[in-house]
Amino acid sequence: MNISLKGKKVLVGGSSGGIGKAIAQQLAESGASVTLMSRSEEKLKKIVAELSTDQGQKHDYLVVDFADFHDYREKIYNYFVTNTVDILVNNTQGPAAGSALEKQTVDYQEAFNLLFKTVSYTTELALKHMKANKWGRIINIASVSVKEPLSYLALSNTIRAAVVTWGKSLANDVGQYQITVNSILTGYFDTDRIAQLNSKKAEQLGISEDEVLADMESRVPVKRIGDPKEYGYLVTFLASENAAYITGTQIPIDGGLLKSL
Repeated sequence: MNISLKGKKVLVGGSSGGIGKAIAQQLAESGASVTLMSRSEEKLKKIVAELSTDQGQKHDYLVVDFADFHDYREKIYNYFVTNTVDILVNNTQGPAAGSALEKQTVDYQEAFNLLFKTVSYTTELALKHMKANKWGRIINIASVSVKEPLSYLALSNTIRAAVVTWGKSLANDVGQYQITVNSILTGYFDTDRIAQLNSKKAEQLGISEDEVLADMESRVPVKRIGDPKEYGYLVTFLASENAAYITGTQIPIDGGLLKSL
């Protein structure tokens, strides 16, 4: 199966590293013109320079801070004044780790702004062109923790679950415009985020980070954590014409980690 996204314009959040970067790289390899979004202009410039341009693509970047919703709203609004996208990948950095007992109401509000309001507002702006064009792809990056909550990620468990149910509701409304909306439930991947979480867990348990990683891998049926490239392959498929009849789903990419159906 050959996937071509030539002529498509994509906006990818959280794309200065890890899963977001891998998604952007694979979409570019498939012919799409990609705009990256993240906080680090230095990293964004470097990645843009590395993205494939073999099919005449033009890539760009937008410096944003998802954690500052007021500033983000202004920047993303201005972006859509002069730009349109065919494919939107909603992805942000995760909120601070911690249990439900450690978090207060203000923490949940900040996480809501970070994980939900940025996603819903960006999608609202992107949908104008998609509806007029009668074609679009919205892909939300979520977590397996929306099905099986992780005790140390109370904020992510809660707000990402809201994103997934919102995505299902939206899919019902925009299907008539040939726009698909899907959420991906992320398992363990080799990223800086996982390394940071493992470091905190190792400190709490009084063991080494290698031991934390080994325990993590032992819980995954395929006995390893994922390569971000594998994530990029799934997103690219969902963004393509081949996935036109797939919408309203929540697709785990976790090496079989989830025990529930």
